[in-house]
Amino acid sequence: MANSLQLETMKPYIQSVWKESGFQAPTNIQDQAIPAILEGKDVICESPTGTGKTLAYLLPVIEKLDESKKSVQVVILAPSRELVMQILDQVRKWTKGTTIGSASFIGGANVKKQVEKLKEKPQIVVGTTGRIVELIKMKKLKMHEVHTVVVDEADQLVSPEHLGNVQSIIKATLRDRQVLFFSATISPQTETIAKGFMQDPQVIRVEENIDQTNTNHIYFVCEQRDKIDLLRKIIHTISGRTIAFLKTVEKVEEAEAKLAYHGIPLAVLAGESKKMERQQSMKNFRSGKIPLLLTTDVAARGLDIEDVTYVIHFDFPKTTTQYLHRSGRTGRMGKEGTVISLVNAREESFLKKMSHELGLTFTEKQLYQGKIVDIVGQKNSIKK
Repeated sequence: MANSLQLETMKPYIQSVWKESGFQAPTNIQDQAIPAILEGKDVICESPTGTGKTLAYLLPVIEKLDESKKSVQVVILAPSRELVMQILDQVRKWTKGTTIGSASFIGGANVKKQVEKLKEKPQIVVGTTGRIVELIKMKKLKMHEVHTVVVDEADQLVSPEHLGNVQSIIKATLRDRQVLFFSATISPQTETIAKGFMQDPQVIRVEENIDQTNTNHIYFVCEQRDKIDLLRKIIHTISGRTIAFLKTVEKVEEAEAKLAYHGIPLAVLAGESKKMERQQSMKNFRSGKIPLLLTTDVAARGLDIEDVTYVIHFDFPKTTTQYLHRSGRTGRMGKEGTVISLVNAREESFLKKMSHELGLTFTEKQLYQGKIVDIVGQKNSIKK
């Protein structure tokens, strides 16, 4: 078990960052994956967004790294620039104060500058598959001492677009390498492909659930046409990093225009966003410069943002899985969070059904004199 006792046996700097981060006990996926990875097993892990997957592989990978070897030992693959940079941020956070070097390599960036980065001899490399393969073919990225390959968002990286590159990268490493596949969803096809790269892998699946002890689930009832105005008022009453989920890019654009007109500072992450726009949006949101992020499920897939205080379902999710994936972005690692659903009369019936399916209590709220308050004089909780 990856309990606190096991964490206490890890390198001092890992323990130090764990304490500084205010984490309590490891999450379910960390509890199961960390021991298996430390034992050297190949692992296939399925766990929802927001359950601590990145640290589930990162902590044991860093623990096993040989700091005295100034060569690439670990390669972490991800499908997008945003996810690569997000993982690199975590690598640097957890190796701060050490001699461990790390670097990112992404498509679209200047190749010559990336070759210069390799001259600094990073031990951990994070990148997109196309650029990693390109650097290997140029004989600039030496793979002969790579003992661990992590495939993050594995369901995306086994698509026809990426699979050939993933295969080339894994084959370029040591014969007795360790291969780790992680994703919010692992389809049967992905599992079959992953096993083709592995020796007797351990398959770990963590069921989707929300720890209600530190997450509140509340909702507001309003007409569909009034949702943007209600969102605007709610944003004025709350403080903290907030992600609002809408069902389409068109809805995101409509909400963006109307909220911006009222002077609400916000960032947008949608499937149609250009790379630079996405990058700037995420930078502003992560830094806290802008507290509200409007996004769709597709655009937000794989992005792991720390310290999200509120998740708002602007458009109520159609499935329990979708509700859990979105809502799991707050109330993480022992921190408190609130999930707010804005529902019309039709969506309220879905919410009632979902409360029973998920075993969650939803409490109806209203805005009164600039505050979120209970509805007085009526039974306003939908019990699990």
